[in-house]
Amino acid sequence: MFTVIGILLIVVSIAIIIFTQTQNLRSEDGPYRKAHPKFLLSWTWKKSITLASSGILVILLNGLFFYNTAGTATSVQYLWGGDAAVTSQGVKLKLWGKTIPISFEIAMQDVILERDKQGEKIGSFPSEEGIYYREGQRREFADAIKADIAASLIISVNYTDEDLFLDMADKNRSEEKLVYARIYPVYDQALKNTCKLMDAQDYISGASSQFDFYLKDQMEHGMYLTEEVYEDVVSSPITVGDSSRTVAKGVIDNKEKREKKYRIRRDKKGDPIRDASNSLKRYGLTVQQAAVTNIDWEPSFDARLKLQKEQVAQTQIEKQEAEKEYYATQKTIAKGEREKAEVRVRLEKQQLEQTIAAETKAKSAKYKEQEEINLLAAAKLTAQRTRVSADAEAYEISRKVSAGITPEKRLQMELDASVARTKAIANMVLPTTVMTGSSNGKGNASLLESILGAKILSGEIGKTK
Repeated sequence: MFTVIGILLIVVSIAIIIFTQTQNLRSEDGPYRKAHPKFLLSWTWKKSITLASSGILVILLNGLFFYNTAGTATSVQYLWGGDAAVTSQGVKLKLWGKTIPISFEIAMQDVILERDKQGEKIGSFPSEEGIYYREGQRREFADAIKADIAASLIISVNYTDEDLFLDMADKNRSEEKLVYARIYPVYDQALKNTCKLMDAQDYISGASSQFDFYLKDQMEHGMYLTEEVYEDVVSSPITVGDSSRTVAKGVIDNKEKREKKYRIRRDKKGDPIRDASNSLKRYGLTVQQAAVTNIDWEPSFDARLKLQKEQVAQTQIEKQEAEKEYYATQKTIAKGEREKAEVRVRLEKQQLEQTIAAETKAKSAKYKEQEEINLLAAAKLTAQRTRVSADAEAYEISRKVSAGITPEKRLQMELDASVARTKAIANMVLPTTVMTGSSNGKGNASLLESILGAKILSGEIGKTK
């Protein structure tokens, strides 16, 4: 701005002096011929020289100062030699030296332009300030698939190390040269090297983040040194008209055709071996972001991707149908198991009821048997008591007979005693079931037990009156 003002002052001073010299403002008598501004009438060479000097001074003031914008590190190179780095915002002193402004962070973006049916580019690059736009680069992957690749880059400048920053600014002389002569060549080489290490099929199968890492790592620390390896392949042309490019599919039918691949060379520790001569780190640049934002695959690969998507969709449908059938089967099995469980519970319940009934019946029979045993035991005791009483009476009669009782009287007494025993036994309530035997297992019963058993069997004892 100061330069423009100074030049205007110089031009105005020269124009006025020329105008006043070429116009005849006064007549010989002294009166005006034409009306002119008063300052033109009094204008002199001295005033023109003063005005031109002021313009020169303003131009010199422009070389004395400069304005450093925010987010910019400026290298100031003085006329007498030496330089300094300015990183703060505002009006700064440069003493007519040269300034090399470089942004703290340099943004770069590749753009893939659309094309019409004839292959002509459609559209143009965006015009956003502070971003360097460039057309996306066409690269070939390890499996011979080609694609236009667009990436977004953000490069950070190390302005805190003043010596490193000034050396980088002195070598590149401008930010544009730094971008196009340093950063872009390293980016192109890293992109080419990364594509050589990866198949397109691997990229779309989930290795895109690995691709971005390889790209960023090589730009910042140096290119990977690679080595050739060979894989068995079967010829599978990518396009119908191009049989020279094949896709690796493995060994089939013991064919021996092999395809050349590349992998990263590593040292004994497993770290990549690099060529650090082309890294951005040596210029004090750090890659903050290096990410692929868009890929335009060649038409043949797009057709293959479309076929793969259809196959994946069909597989998903079949998978869903299989899952549906599986869950239907599981539902049927679950229903059958539930029905089996219900039948099992019902049968177990019935079995339990029968078991309880049988146990109850057995216990009842046992109780009844015990009751009969108890009744028989009671009957035996009663019979023994009666026998003892009868024996006592018989003994008494025999004693009386021995004491002098007549035979007739003795017979009558024995008859009366027998009748008495018979009545006593007849009046007894005996069990209907009689179990005979002896504890010694020989089966010998007493005379009374035999008589009682015969009476019971004949029905003479135990009848209800």
